[in-house]
Order: sequence, then C-alpha cells, then structure tokens
Amino acid sequence: MSTVALKPEAIPSPTFGYRLDPRGNSLNLIRLVLALSVLFAHSWHIVGAGNGPGFRGENLGGWAVAGFFGISGYLITASRFSNRIGTYLVHRVARIFPAFIVCLVLMAFVFAPVAFLIQHGSLQGFLSAPTTPLNSVFANLGLRIVSYDIAGTPAGVPYPGAWNGSLWTLYFEFMCYLLVAMLGFIPLVRKTPWPIVAAFAASVLLWANIAAVKPYLQSNLDFELAARLIPYFLGGAVVQVLSSRLGIHRIAGPASIVVAALSIMLVDGYGGQLAAPFIAYGLLWISTWLPQPRLIARHDISYGAYIYAFPVQQLLAVFGAYHWGVWWFTVAATLCTIPFAAASWLFVERPVMRRAKKSI
Repeated sequence: MSTVALKPEAIPSPTFGYRLDPRGNSLNLIRLVLALSVLFAHSWHIVGAGNGPGFRGENLGGWAVAGFFGISGYLITASRFSNRIGTYLVHRVARIFPAFIVCLVLMAFVFAPVAFLIQHGSLQGFLSAPTTPLNSVFANLGLRIVSYDIAGTPAGVPYPGAWNGSLWTLYFEFMCYLLVAMLGFIPLVRKTPWPIVAAFAASVLLWANIAAVKPYLQSNLDFELAARLIPYFLGGAVVQVLSSRLGIHRIAGPASIVVAALSIMLVDGYGGQLAAPFIAYGLLWISTWLPQPRLIARHDISYGAYIYAFPVQQLLAVFGAYHWGVWWFTVAATLCTIPFAAASWLFVERPVMRRAKKSI
C-alpha cells in the first residue's frame, strides 16, 4: 500500500515550531481510526459484553469522541475565521446534514424493514407500527435524536430499541459550530487569542461544577452533555488561535500527550476537559509524522464510518452475529461498514461539498 510522506510545513511559525501543512498531514487517517474505535467500543454493548475497555470512567468510544471534537475545534475555528458567516454556515450544513439525512432514510427504509421481516415474517404493518419509519426520519431531522427505534426494531438482540447510538453527538457538534460562528462576530476574538482561551477556561470551570449547576436546569441532559463535550471542541479552538505563536514541534508534541495523560489521571471529574488543548495538539503532532495511505488522503470516509457503524452492527446482531463474540463481531462490522462509508463519501458528502463551494 502506497503512503504519503508527511512532514510539517517548511515555513516556521513566528515564534515556535511549524505550521500544520493542510495537505501534508494524516488527519483523515486519525479520524477514521477514531471512528473505528467508536465502532469497537460499541461492539461490547451490542454483543452484550458490557462497557468494554475504558480509562478514568470513560470508555474507549468516549475518548475517541473527545479526539473528534478536539480536531474539529481546530479545523472549524480556522474555517470560521477565514470565511464570511454565510460561507461558513453553508459549508458546515453541507458537511453534516446531507449524509446524516441519507443515513436516517436508509435506516428507516432499508435496515429496519429487514429486521422487521426477520422478527415478524412479513412487512405487514411495518409502515404504521410505532415508531413509524416516516416519523423516525422526521423526528430526528434537526440532529437532536429523539427516536432511536423504528417500528419496534431492532428487537431480540442484546441492545434492543436503538438503531444508531452514535448520531446523538452530531447535535452537540453542530452546537459547537454555532458557538464559534457567534464568537466570530466579536472583533476582539479575531484580534487576540485570549477570548477563546477564556471561553475554554470557562467551559472547563462549568463542567468541573456541573453537579452544582444541574439543579438550576432541572438536570437537563442536553445541557449536561453539551457541558461535557464543548471543552474538547474549545480545546482544539485554543490550539488554532495560538497556532500563529505555537506551531507543531517535535518536543512539544509528545510532551502534550504526557501532560494530557497526567491531567486525566490526576484530576478527578474534569481532567479530560482540562487536557483538551493538549489532546488536540498531540493528535495534530501525530498527524505530521504518521504515514497515511494515498487512498485515505484522497477520500475522507471517517464521517460515513461514524454514522453507519452502529446500524450496521445492529443489523449484524439481528442476524445473530453477536454470538461470534466482540473481536470477530468487530472485524465483521468493520468490513461491512467501510462500503457504506465509502458510498456516503463518493455519492453524498463529496458531491454536496463540491456543489456548496461552487455555489458561493
């Protein structure tokens, strides 16, 4: 398999290290690995084997999502500060919504009918059984997932009643997009990095005191999840706004990973959020030297892998594959997910994004 040689950009930042080369990095590969890590973490639940491997109260999937948000914070903040608001929002909607909607439709009218047929022996009543397929699509169109089952499927599996346990994070991802969009209107935010740093610090402080805040919001779960995830996104944003001063450096990279690990191990409750800039920086540093296959460099299938992995896993479980155990089930799910991810990229994501760029 041919690979692309990856090196930091030749032009150094004004003070320290090198700027991340937007073409000479392996972020596509890293995001794909994170997506498949979420798949692996979910395999434990879907085969009924517990929560799987974890670290400091968070399983592997949770840490992978933290990595996703950190990388996203870095890239999306750069997009906001280099584009007008209209262009920025069109790009963000084009990146998230079309593939998401296609996934909803496929789950409702391809995955769920197969499961319903296996459960009932026919499709009679499928279109009207609660939650109806059309309602499952419509109810979830706004990214906030309120309906996880479709027509009573999947059932008879270790993790029943949910076709996609990954999509819920997209609501909070887009919330972060809107947060950065609003911050971009503040002139001071564009002139100095410190407002973003202050926003990150405030988000960590909020999560560190979430138990004291929850009663005033009637223990609103959406607020709690947002408070948990936004620091990871803003951690990546911090790295972005400091990138003109602090570039990628061969010593700072591994040092950031060590600092992140120490923060997570030593700080109870909010060590991960506190470590968010170091997690993002460490992943960016890895992307400067980790070889990436040319095929992956050209085709970013990480989003497709993320949104299709769970329904593919559940469909395999409907056919009884959960009896294979976590490891063989994960291998099968990965092999079955990749074609869906590739199709999503080739026929939905890339064409829509190209059209969005041409329309502005």
